[in-house]
Amino acid sequence: MAVVAPSPPRTTLPTGRPRRSLRRTVLRALAALGLGYLALWATGALGILALSYWTREQTPEPEGTHAVQGIHHFQPVDAEGALWRGAAPSPAGYRELARLGFTTVVDLRAEDLSASQLAGPARAGLDAVRLPIRDGQTPTPHQVRRFLSVVGAAPGPVFVHCGAGVGRTGTMAAAYLVQSGQESPSAAVRRNLAVGPPSIEQIYYALSLGQDRAEQPPFPIVAVSRLVDAPRRMWSWW
Repeated sequence: MAVVAPSPPRTTLPTGRPRRSLRRTVLRALAALGLGYLALWATGALGILALSYWTREQTPEPEGTHAVQGIHHFQPVDAEGALWRGAAPSPAGYRELARLGFTTVVDLRAEDLSASQLAGPARAGLDAVRLPIRDGQTPTPHQVRRFLSVVGAAPGPVFVHCGAGVGRTGTMAAAYLVQSGQESPSAAVRRNLAVGPPSIEQIYYALSLGQDRAEQPPFPIVAVSRLVDAPRRMWSWW
């Protein structure tokens, strides 16, 4: 009598439902993250932009502010005229600084600069000091001490700049004004907002300044600030 081997059990092929369900869950999570980030960016970036516009409308320009060829946002930092601020000068801007009697330029840019850009101050007969700070960030205590030393030892007026002459420049100017006892932290922040919108960590940094204190903001402030500032910084790379 022949023995019939049992047939193997049938394998049920999985349907696509679990995979589709997982895909929908992932997409929903990504959408929620995107909407959350958009809300964070709108609250932070647009809020600071609006605050900067309102402050500029309410704040008169510092006495002595005037247009200078090749330099945007050119204005004095202190009443004595020892320190001035603005955007990165063009070659004509460096020559104009030399003509006006400036002796020293402090460059806060941490970007990759060409040899021609680095040589701009020397070609105009100016001393150059580099204190590189990344865009949207704040100076270290050592950089602040070095900056105050440079301003104090310079034989003539000092011009400090970053790229646009707003965030990093205003933050270092705030450290100078507060630590030299010329302005309160809130006044220094209003002055910078009147020029343009700084980052959240730069605002926090300036508000927490003291005559003997210049520390980096805490990690939560830094994290939120860089998330809010990321689109602007990425746009500047193009």
